[in-house]
Amino acid sequence: MEEKIKISMLIQTYGKLLTEKQYQILNDYYNNDLSLSEIAENFNITRQAVRDIIKKGEKKLFEYEEKLLFMKRTLETNKKIEKALNELTKIQKDYSDKQIANVLEHIKKELNCLV
Repeated sequence: MEEKIKISMLIQTYGKLLTEKQYQILNDYYNNDLSLSEIAENFNITRQAVRDIIKKGEKKLFEYEEKLLFMKRTLETNKKIEKALNELTKIQKDYSDKQIANVLEHIKKELNCLV
């Protein structure tokens, strides 16, 4: 997984555990695609200060994930759900019984809500 995407997901998962300023700066940098200069101007601080805050925030996010593993578990669960959906689709295509098709469709809808 690309590093920027991973950090963006970590911000969504653990961002509220950071200080408000760290969260806003990391969110602006990773999710709103603002440059260091733009963020520095918005917060009336130096580019170096922005970079330091980003590095410290990233470190905190990785520490949270290392200890809590929420993102890892979420990704693993999503993979399992996708695999189950693929299997259900195969069964649905192979069998024509109307009742089975209805049950499988209901299960697929429920699983799709989880992804």
